Amino acid sequence: MKIRPLKDRVVLKYSEEEVEKTSGGIYVPDVAKEKPQKGTVEAVGSEVKEVKAGNTVLFDKYSGSKVKINDTEYLIVKEEDLLGIIE
Repeated sequence: MKIRPLKDRVVLKYSEEEVEKTSGGIYVPDVAKEKPQKGTVEAVGSEVKEVKAGNTVLFDKYSGSKVKINDTEYLIVKEEDLLGIIE
């Protein structure tokens, strides 16, 4: 299954960090950790001008909507929520 974003939307693929364990042996729960802020552009909408598929980008912490397709999580964000392209 493919996803084609509309207008100024961008589909990002990112991976959640695995459960983290501190040096003292305490596990840090997912809710206490920050969301990843880096992802790879998988698809762009027709009005997107700055990025293209394959770019690695930085995005706002709490932006976008998560979707799960074929056991892979994606984030759909507006182009304006992207902060920059990593080169």
